[in-house]
Amino acid sequence: MSQQKRERSVWIAYVSALIISGAWSAWSCGGKVELGAEVQGQRLDVVDMHLHPGEWDNIPPSTQTFLSSRFPWPLSLMSRQVGESTLSAEGILSQMDAAGVRAAILFAVYAPRTVGITTNEYVIQEMRKSPQRLYGLASLRVDRWKTERETQLKALEAALKEPGMIGIKLAHAHMHFRMDDPQYYGIYEIAARFEKPVYLHTGTSPFPGTSQEPAYTHPAYLEDAIKKHPKAIFILGHLGYDFVNTKTGALDECIRLAKAYPNVYLEPSAFGSAGSDPTGANLPDAMKKMRDAGVVDRIIYGSDGPQSPGFVRNYLQRTLKAMQTNNYTLEEIRQVLSENFARVFKLPASQP
Repeated sequence: MSQQKRERSVWIAYVSALIISGAWSAWSCGGKVELGAEVQGQRLDVVDMHLHPGEWDNIPPSTQTFLSSRFPWPLSLMSRQVGESTLSAEGILSQMDAAGVRAAILFAVYAPRTVGITTNEYVIQEMRKSPQRLYGLASLRVDRWKTERETQLKALEAALKEPGMIGIKLAHAHMHFRMDDPQYYGIYEIAARFEKPVYLHTGTSPFPGTSQEPAYTHPAYLEDAIKKHPKAIFILGHLGYDFVNTKTGALDECIRLAKAYPNVYLEPSAFGSAGSDPTGANLPDAMKKMRDAGVVDRIIYGSDGPQSPGFVRNYLQRTLKAMQTNNYTLEEIRQVLSENFARVFKLPASQP
């Protein structure tokens, strides 16, 4: 194939990616976007509390390969270009528009051996591109904790003082530190003092180099920290999902902790997503269990996008279907999609 034809093929692939992501449809409508999710004849506000920005070159090669394997054709032909555009603020806003998501949280990440690094400074930079719609969760490095503990904690405090930085993000499995290790409890002390919720990855992870042992993944190992820091809010991400074996993992334990402690909340991002649930039953089952347990007021919606074009919209649709299948009332759906978020993060609720 000639160079000209090869470039033409790549361009066709890129245009296809835009169409899949919904960016093309937004542009063709003159940029007008209708935000919110239509449920029972009403349009409900939607906030996605879990989106990952970043730079492709800051992702380890093994994880780049893993992510590329999840891009459908023709996106797989140009994983770098798609990755860069998908992970940018502009790409994320495009997916939010296509999904009807009004606002979202961007996560900082410091996991150089697994999913890579997205610095607090980068998240702040990306938030500033759309400060009315993008918020951030700060993080810190723990891989040199013995020598840099105080430096990292001070850096975290500085990041939390930035406008729009509304919480903290941790992923013990990706960052390689135990959930029950008191050496790191200073992070929760900062969370309580600043009144900034802490999001925690629970459950196993499909990414290369992850620590999969229970002390790094099972939410039961967080109970000591939860009890000792009652003024810190803990958000248990992924509901303890077992992404390695693509099945429900520690969901029951997450629900138990939410019922036992008023400072525990639940976030179902990526739970039963298309790539991790062959049957499609796990997310509806989880939504049923949480409603039956009476913890709907503890559920905060998140997708774990953008991942690939179209993911943010598709995951929202799967979540809506899972709630409607289990007879969530309109008010319960409203709580999950935005009102619980607004209450926990002390932000004004908004209706589209």
